Amino acid sequence: MKTSVVTGGAGFLGSHLCERLLNEGHAVICIDNLLTGSLDNIGGLFENKSFQFIHYDVTNFIHVPGTIDYVFHFASPASPIDYLKLPIQTLKVGSLGTHKALGFTKAKNARFLLASTSETYGDPEVHPQVEEYWGNVNPVGPRGVYDEAKRFAEALTMAYHRYHGVETRIVRIFNTYGERMRLEDGRAIPAFASQALRNEDVTVFGDGSQTRSVCYVSDLIEGIYRLMLSDYMMPVNIGNPEELTMLQLAQEIIALTKSSSKIVFKELPTDDPKLRQPDITKAKALLGWEPTVNRAEGLVKTLAYFKSKIG
Repeated sequence: MKTSVVTGGAGFLGSHLCERLLNEGHAVICIDNLLTGSLDNIGGLFENKSFQFIHYDVTNFIHVPGTIDYVFHFASPASPIDYLKLPIQTLKVGSLGTHKALGFTKAKNARFLLASTSETYGDPEVHPQVEEYWGNVNPVGPRGVYDEAKRFAEALTMAYHRYHGVETRIVRIFNTYGERMRLEDGRAIPAFASQALRNEDVTVFGDGSQTRSVCYVSDLIEGIYRLMLSDYMMPVNIGNPEELTMLQLAQEIIALTKSSSKIVFKELPTDDPKLRQPDITKAKALLGWEPTVNRAEGLVKTLAYFKSKIG
């Protein structure tokens, strides 16, 4: 039996990853300080004897006894509402947390995967975004705490690979949605959904022409799992290349919820990316991966989850 450690394993993506690893026959050790994660996300996993939860802050020295095969480093606030509220913690987990996770991986002679982000591309001048693009990031803007934390984490990951010979993988995650997202986490789909399900005005920032490419969570986890098992150590984009505007997304959610909500427009946040679309040529060629869940299907499942939370 392989043993995997997932930092940030009680978060939205981390909990789905823990579940997938258990289904693949791994023993899973989930480490989370519950700053933005929740025990509710992993409540169904505790009955599995192969699952262990450790309440811990990975910016401190990490020690877990026994053999470890894989380390998935997912610990970090990931939504704007979180990293704008927790800027220092975001920078610390991207720097100190990544350092501790890589040191732990090296000591265990394991393989490491960093959950990076499309935000490393900033407000891109290349579209769609390819992995070779270095990005257009404002390091002193409010979003810089997240963008630069992940860019540093990528650099540190590659340093451990080149200098210490650690087997490393880097996934650049594009906008993802699905069950276990927090309604109040500030990202577009939960924000639109919570407003539409309550028949409140749906807030679209700017004129709604800025684009995103949204990927259903099961597709993302499949790509991440394949990347960890691959032999490729450079960054790989994982996301759905089907691009749409924020206005289109808001209109789709209003229609799917049969809401009476009206759309209202507010000022675009500072440094908000105007364009976001992954080039997934590498994922297709190296991993044989591409998304399979269409947006309507994924949104129906996600909206049903949100509706159960609103009651």
